[in-house]
Amino acid sequence: MEVLIVIGILAGAVIGGLVSFFLLKGKKPETEVKVVEKVVEKGPPTEEVEAIKKKAREEAEKILEQAYKEADNVREKARQEYETRYEKELERLRREFEDRKRELEEKRKELKDIENTLHQRERQLDRKWEVFERREEEIYKREKEVRELEKQVERREIELLEKEKALRAKEEEIEKLKEQEMLELQRIASLTVEEARNEILKKVEEEARLEAIRIMKSVEEETLKKADREAKRIILTSVQRLSPQIAINYTTTTVELPSNEFKGRIIGREGRNIRTFELLTGVDLIIDDTPDVVTLSSFDPMRREIAKEALERLIQDGRIHPARIEEIVDEVKRDIDDKIRKMGEETAFELGLHDIDPRLYYYIGKLYFRTSYSQNVLLHSKEVAYISGLMAEELGLDAKLAKRAGLLHDIGKAISHELGGSHTDIGVELCRRYGEPEAVINAIKAHHEEEPVKYPEVALVCAADALSAARPGARRETLEAYLKRLEKIEQIVKSFEGVSNAYAVQAGREVRIIVNPEQISDEDAYLLSKEVAKKIEEEMEYPGQIKVVVIRELRSVEYAK
Repeated sequence: MEVLIVIGILAGAVIGGLVSFFLLKGKKPETEVKVVEKVVEKGPPTEEVEAIKKKAREEAEKILEQAYKEADNVREKARQEYETRYEKELERLRREFEDRKRELEEKRKELKDIENTLHQRERQLDRKWEVFERREEEIYKREKEVRELEKQVERREIELLEKEKALRAKEEEIEKLKEQEMLELQRIASLTVEEARNEILKKVEEEARLEAIRIMKSVEEETLKKADREAKRIILTSVQRLSPQIAINYTTTTVELPSNEFKGRIIGREGRNIRTFELLTGVDLIIDDTPDVVTLSSFDPMRREIAKEALERLIQDGRIHPARIEEIVDEVKRDIDDKIRKMGEETAFELGLHDIDPRLYYYIGKLYFRTSYSQNVLLHSKEVAYISGLMAEELGLDAKLAKRAGLLHDIGKAISHELGGSHTDIGVELCRRYGEPEAVINAIKAHHEEEPVKYPEVALVCAADALSAARPGARRETLEAYLKRLEKIEQIVKSFEGVSNAYAVQAGREVRIIVNPEQISDEDAYLLSKEVAKKIEEEMEYPGQIKVVVIRELRSVEYAK
């Protein structure tokens, strides 16, 4: 029995040792049952043996469990030691890395400092180079100045030589003049008393003429300055107080349609309506792609007005056929006279001229359908009346008379195309027939310089007429007439002796005359401007005024080689 116990203990010890060995070696041990069985197989199979085997098995399991625990502890201890060694090694490597990194940063800083130092030296070198370049430029400029001074010195020397030559030439000329003077004195000495007197008078007359021109020019300039200032003040005051209605009559009038379908009705079948309308009114009816609009074209404003009124009535009536067109056009022609008379009456009352003969109202209103250089004559007459009336008030004259003369100064244009002849003669006849005062008659004649101004109010009318006509945009003329007027101005100017060239500028409002300074003196240039202005006034008709400018200059040209 004891032998069996000893054998069981030895078997458990052997099994525990083997398990520990295999666990330490990482191998899986055999089960304790197999080991016990191998050991006990040699003994007899009895119950005691079974109990011993069972007990041994339990002991072996305990030993095995203990061995497992010890193996886990050994493994955990080994793992902890390994992790400790790994962390220490990792920390050591990290410290080495940080040390290397600090070294690299220090080296980078050193390199950057070296680089900055190189940049600074490079900038210093650039600044020094710029200083050298500036000094080089200054040296070059000084050399250039020195060369210029040398050239100036050379030119001065040449000028001195030329002046010396000129002085010699002057001395020679003076000697010649002395000789001529001696010859002249000898000639005078041989003259009679009468001849000597005539010679002296001739020289005195020439000197007096030149002196008179200078005095006249000086007095005229002073007078013109004063008159110009006063005239400008009066004109500016008058024009500022006037707000004229600026209107330019063209050759077309547009009529708006209620809708585009009216164009077909106006044309009519096979164009009968439009042909009848154009035949009765004497205008061209233009129908194009412009929506809801037709155009009436004619050079006669009266015809355009009749056509416009007739077309508007036809559109309003809606019945558009040849018979109705003829009826409406006749009706409009009868009504237009009343409209003209009413327009003239309103114009007279607007100006405060209540005592004008009512029979003149028709002619005044008819001026609305007349143009001069594309300027509406009625609006022009009203403008002249307003301006002359305002200027008369400024000067303390009869403002009402000035307005009356201004309104009626072009009254003849109302029927000049019907009767023929000058509109001034027709206007004089009309005004005398209807009892207008003599100042009005004088204004009609004087504003075209057909007779001298007899009344101060008439002078204002002439000035207002020129102002209204010269206002920018007031009058227009055809290109052909414009070119002919410019050519005529230049021809007149070039006909004078001593004129080398002439240019009409400012759309014919100014002519610039270039004269030969050897033939025309300053005094002669002054007289030439007056003569040219007078000849232009006599030979030409033009709106506004033309400024005459005489240019006299002496040029000396030399070339430096």
